[in-house]
Amino acid sequence: MSWFPSNDPVLGDPLTCDALELVIVPRIRDLGDGFAVRRALPHGKRQMVGPFIFFDHFGPVQFVSGKGMDVRPHPHIGLATVTYLFDGSIMHRDSEGNIQEIQPGAMNLMTAGRGIAHSERTPDTQRASGQKMLGLQSWIALPAGREEIAPSFQHYGADSLPTVQDKGFRARVIAGNSFGAASPVEMVSPWFYVEVSLDAGMSAPLDADHEERAIYVVDGEIEIAGDRHEAPQLLIFRPGDRITVRATKPTRMMFLGGDALEGPRHIWWNFVSSSKERIEQAKEDWKTGRFAPVPNEHEFIPLPEN
Repeated sequence: MSWFPSNDPVLGDPLTCDALELVIVPRIRDLGDGFAVRRALPHGKRQMVGPFIFFDHFGPVQFVSGKGMDVRPHPHIGLATVTYLFDGSIMHRDSEGNIQEIQPGAMNLMTAGRGIAHSERTPDTQRASGQKMLGLQSWIALPAGREEIAPSFQHYGADSLPTVQDKGFRARVIAGNSFGAASPVEMVSPWFYVEVSLDAGMSAPLDADHEERAIYVVDGEIEIAGDRHEAPQLLIFRPGDRITVRATKPTRMMFLGGDALEGPRHIWWNFVSSSKERIEQAKEDWKTGRFAPVPNEHEFIPLPEN
């Protein structure tokens, strides 16, 4: 995915939950063929939650036979991309030679570090038959001293990510620790990411131990301290308070956050860095072809002019 600033939506009335710091209604962008993207981060009032600096919700969309997602090769620096699907499949290819199809419940973690290029496309089989697509992509900003690490790629199938279940409750721990379970995903800074599903009337706690934390409501509706929040919304909470989330209808959401970084980041197109000069260098590197190519790809997204 790619990023450029756009106007933030106007929020509704202030809510009464003291622990709730900010409610973000994601802005919508149509990327063509009915493929809708809802962007919650970065936001004019909040750049990051923990190291999460970008949060995109794409779909639901139904691709007909012969159509699909085609994100041509594009570059990244200073971040890690996290791709997680509820429906559909995406074929990942990158300049390190990694080729991996991601399916629902699995996660791809691509650490760009000093620089990587990748493409994201609908696999041939699903393109031929058509498919429904619904998923999330996040960017994790890398901490000071680790922004220029070597690029790498990790894939974890759905069966390798721990799940916690109880009556009317199910959680998949994608990264970090939550609900007494630990994900095997290797991280360069402390963060957590959990898919939580609740039946109507059921509740779940949001761990108070994390320095920064948020809930993204994918679908359904929740109630916190008497206030109701319908999907899609990103709810950002102050640290320290114990939060109980109750579903008023069947709900799917993401718990996310982690340790705050030591300072803000500059973000331009697909580049994230603590240094403006480093971003300027990355612009020049992509424009002049100094990023390694993605094997078996013959297209690319040009550097934007603005």
